[in-house]
Amino acid sequence: MQLRNYIFIEQMETLRIAVQSKGRLFDDTMHLLSEADIKVSASKRTLLVQSATFPLEVLYLRDDDIPQSVATGVADIGVVGENEFVERGEEADIISRLGFSRCRLSLAIPKDIDYQGVAWFEGKKIATSYPVILRRFLAEQNIHADIHVITGSVEISPGIGLADAIFDIVSSGSTLVSNNLREVEVVMQSEALLIGNRQLSDAKRAILSEMLFRFQAVREAEDKKYVRMNAPKARLKEIISVLPGLKSPTIIPLADEEWCSVHTVLDQKRFWEIIGKLKEMGAQGILVTPIEKMIL
Repeated sequence: MQLRNYIFIEQMETLRIAVQSKGRLFDDTMHLLSEADIKVSASKRTLLVQSATFPLEVLYLRDDDIPQSVATGVADIGVVGENEFVERGEEADIISRLGFSRCRLSLAIPKDIDYQGVAWFEGKKIATSYPVILRRFLAEQNIHADIHVITGSVEISPGIGLADAIFDIVSSGSTLVSNNLREVEVVMQSEALLIGNRQLSDAKRAILSEMLFRFQAVREAEDKKYVRMNAPKARLKEIISVLPGLKSPTIIPLADEEWCSVHTVLDQKRFWEIIGKLKEMGAQGILVTPIEKMIL
């Protein structure tokens, strides 16, 4: 009897990440994954999608379901707004602050009201989707108010007589202005968090570690420029003194013995200030290129 050869392939463990299914947090998260070369389809008809380039599968959920899904192990990790994570109070670990989707939770009132301080909220009705955070703040301020829990368009509540004030997410503030409201108390700052289940296996922690390494490389490159220039050797020490490089800049000899090539990395915030100084010191042929990844 002829024997057949069977090849047994051990299935690689996969890390599952819960991601908001739509909105700004979705866009920012998918951009970060893409920059980290973790390619994932964003099909709105599929709730669970496997990456083709990394041992990761993405579970698309509502933002308020993500903390519980991670805490219970339905997902291994998740990207969620800090506001939702604090509000839900689920037992999961904060792995990393991702630095995007920043906003704040604030109290807002009709713009024509004379506001003298937080005591104004005593006895008032406040509409919010974040009652836990609001109750905690009011208790700290010794304020007694009626909290009206609402989902959806919280900002219309004062205009239709449903509440005296609102407690909600504020980004640019344009939504408040369009509803004749003004922000009077910032209660909490928020940004995207990467949270994780507390019982991850060693294999999944190894995958997570590699993913974090890639995320860090992407974030380090943000707002950085790689700069190359020709510099007169006679003024090299002056030029180096104004360069805030990661370490020492790279110096390369040129055919002309009186000149050299200087390579460095500059932060976008100080870019034009430093470029101006370099030109004054005789630097020429300055080439500037964006940085896609940076490994420190």
